[in-house]
Amino acid sequence: MNPSLNYRKTHFITSAPDIRHLPDDTGIEIAFAGRSNAGKSSSINRLCDQKGLVKTSKTPGRTQLINLFKVDEGCHIVDLPGYGFAQVPLEVKKKWQQSLSEYLQKREQLKGLVVLMDIRHPLRELDQELIYWAVDCQLPVIVLLTKCDKLKKGPQKAQLHKIREAAMAFCGDVDVELYSSLKGVGVDKLRDKMTQWYQQANEEDALPSDEDNKQEEDTQDT
Repeated sequence: MNPSLNYRKTHFITSAPDIRHLPDDTGIEIAFAGRSNAGKSSSINRLCDQKGLVKTSKTPGRTQLINLFKVDEGCHIVDLPGYGFAQVPLEVKKKWQQSLSEYLQKREQLKGLVVLMDIRHPLRELDQELIYWAVDCQLPVIVLLTKCDKLKKGPQKAQLHKIREAAMAFCGDVDVELYSSLKGVGVDKLRDKMTQWYQQANEEDALPSDEDNKQEEDTQDT
């Protein structure tokens, strides 16, 4: 893996209704999740400095598929279906909420989670459930308080401090940062954090497993 990832080279690979339709071995994945009005698509586009990488819509909840993007060899971004409010039929909502839950619980390649929340409406019930689940699975999390440009500097800092204090209750590896797709706030911090996760996961995968060590010991004994 390239130690200095160029997120501008990120490109789309495939869309899938559930994990059974995703490639079996896609290397290290970092997933983006958030309520259907949190600005997830715009945030990924700004991260990768590509306006049209992820299609954006003024209608919340349009992302109904799991979208897979390649950053570099063995490094991928996963854009998950938005949760919460969406102007779609209930059966459709249930179907993609199930695919979201299944991905988060069963996808072994998942090594980090980016949770996006509108800074004006943070830590809703589903947001908290998602973070608690990630901590329980020992996944690192970065919370992005999106659309921070909607607030002035003072309220921005106050909200950041408030959510960072609240995040301590999760008792896990949970960072909180301001983010603005429009102004570019927090983009460098997000890139640095994701690169760190990719590198750590890559190094862990390179370490010999207990099974490998046992096989080596057996070979030496014979």
